[in-house]
Amino acid sequence: MWYILAYLLPLLLIIFSGNIFINYIKKINFGQQVRDYGPESHLKKAGIPTMGGLLIISAFLFFSMSLLHLNIEIIAILLTTLIMALTGFLDDFLKIKFERSLGLRAWQKIILQIAAAAVTSVVAVFVVNQHSILLPFYASYNLGAVTKFILSFIVVIGSSNAVNLTDGLDGLAAGITTVVTLAFALLFYLLNLPEYSFLMLIMAGSTTAFLWYNANPASVFMGDVGSLAIGAFLGAAAVFTAAELYLLIIGGIYVIETLSVMIQVPYYKITGGKRVFKMTPIHHHFELTGLPENKIVFRFVIITIILSLFALLSIL
Repeated sequence: MWYILAYLLPLLLIIFSGNIFINYIKKINFGQQVRDYGPESHLKKAGIPTMGGLLIISAFLFFSMSLLHLNIEIIAILLTTLIMALTGFLDDFLKIKFERSLGLRAWQKIILQIAAAAVTSVVAVFVVNQHSILLPFYASYNLGAVTKFILSFIVVIGSSNAVNLTDGLDGLAAGITTVVTLAFALLFYLLNLPEYSFLMLIMAGSTTAFLWYNANPASVFMGDVGSLAIGAFLGAAAVFTAAELYLLIIGGIYVIETLSVMIQVPYYKITGGKRVFKMTPIHHHFELTGLPENKIVFRFVIITIILSLFALLSIL
């Protein structure tokens, strides 16, 4: 019963409050700033309300604090999520205020991401003494404090940026995150980690409800306040449960989106303007080949379902 409520409560809250939020964002003229070098089809999205991630993160934090026993691990995960939500909020706010597609400076964002990752890394490694990593189809392996500490930083910051890069099509980041969190909810249930199952179900309910408004054609966008925070949450939860490799597998689309950018940018600079992909992140590449947004989103979600089933099979 509690598992069902963990999913349903944030879902119902966001569905019933979503229109009020969207109308308020419209009233204060907080619209999307579209990149000049993005796909031409995205120009029509300029002005659509953004910062919808506030709905997701507010519901997630509220119900997490209301339904869960707040031990040091849960507090660290929620604090990491909150710091990245504030980072994303500042980023979104500056984009809107100054009517530009770039918000915080790179160094400002990096400092805040390091602060968020430090909360998880310090508590996980030096307070909880979590030094292990789960190996699919095998067991856990002790990495040692130093290696786990470094890995924790990489996972939290990397996951945060990866979800942020994935948030580029209507319903894409929310749809994939819904599948990822539901898969982790079942994974943690099988691993006898009920608190983490609850956390994942609360996030899954929040992102499912957000799809009500964010599915194509979107009435509201997630913004960095949502995507950066969701990624940090997934990374922090993976660190505390030693499930970093499972995040790599289940969140395979996040990884592919990030790799496409990591390949494209240096190749473009080295070759003096040549490209591996038509545009990155890779969902834009498929857009420019003529695939409709909905088809790209559905295919990426299907891939995520397949990857999730593979990860769950390794536990069984």
